[in-house]
Amino acid sequence: MTHDTLSAPNMIFRNVRVVTPDSVLSDAAVVVEKGIIRDVTNRPGPPAGFTEIDGRGRLLMPGFIDIHSDVIENAIQPRPGGRFPVDVALQELDKQLVACGVTSIYHCLCFLHSDEHPPFRSAEMTDYLIHQIHDLKGGFSARTRIHARYEITNDEAFSEVESLISRQLIHFFSIMDHTPGQGQFSDVSNFRTYYAKARGLSEGHVDAIIERRLEASRRVDWQRLEHLARVCRDSGIRMASHDDDSTDKVAAVSRLGVTLSEFPVNLEAARAARQHGMLISLGSPNVLRGASLTGNLSGRDALTAGLGDILCSDYAPMSLLHAALQLHREGIMDLTGAVRLITLNAARATGIDSFTGSIAPGKVADLVLVDDRRKVAAVARTFVAGREVFSAGD
Repeated sequence: MTHDTLSAPNMIFRNVRVVTPDSVLSDAAVVVEKGIIRDVTNRPGPPAGFTEIDGRGRLLMPGFIDIHSDVIENAIQPRPGGRFPVDVALQELDKQLVACGVTSIYHCLCFLHSDEHPPFRSAEMTDYLIHQIHDLKGGFSARTRIHARYEITNDEAFSEVESLISRQLIHFFSIMDHTPGQGQFSDVSNFRTYYAKARGLSEGHVDAIIERRLEASRRVDWQRLEHLARVCRDSGIRMASHDDDSTDKVAAVSRLGVTLSEFPVNLEAARAARQHGMLISLGSPNVLRGASLTGNLSGRDALTAGLGDILCSDYAPMSLLHAALQLHREGIMDLTGAVRLITLNAARATGIDSFTGSIAPGKVADLVLVDDRRKVAAVARTFVAGREVFSAGD
């Protein structure tokens, strides 16, 4: 599906509670003309020829923007050895995303050593998936973009990553360091468990990976990283750093031009990111579950301390809505602030806030109608550029 707005229907949403960046407008109306929001008002006059949508008192939110999602891997291969055709998996995943209210998705694709993460996180597989996504892009309902994740100890992928950035085949870029003993895996036993169980690797294979990672970490070429950062800046691509764990690391990546700290593993790193003027993203599964899978920083603790700007689905797109609403229910944030975590702030982090991320005149009509009066809140309808792409049928 293309996202041009000229052929989108004209419509007016009535009887909705509109979540704007600063307030919730009760019993309001939103006028959409050719896929663009023309008016947000409490005094709706029915424009001639506009289709009327009765929201029945439900919430109308901006479409959710997910800037870090690894779910593409599970969609293609949900079980070891059980791989689906990539085009089929991507199309079916797109349906799931809009059903969760996601109107802009940044699929995470990683560049690791080819024998560490079979079959998805090698440079070869990532390059293939990037081209598949671009080839299929016109058929997706959600705005589909690519978040390239570069492991700084993987020199073999440098040239490929540089080429993809220069050709503007990616839309967001992050650097990561999964060396055992620091970052996400400060406890080396967590690294062993993850690779042995989640990736199905033998103990000997994991030992070899640990040894190579430790050796590679001692010879990281920061000049190469500075070169990639410069290519990103020249291409207008925003940059993030993943699993920051110290003030020194935050300072180092800030010098590269990084503007987002993804999933800082402790409050020290989160505070340092804030001091360097960086945005901070947290995992919505972490918030919804109440804890990190690996014992790192709790998303709720970070947000309570004022150290969180964005929620990303990580591995569970359905968690975006429920995490935001839970933060509101528990009094950690007001509703507008909680919704900004999954909409406008994410748009700002990746540079797409000029046209999406909020319900305001002039923005495209990426909208989600949410029934929050049920026992468990649910997405009722999703619209991208004024076209309905999902309906729960109620």
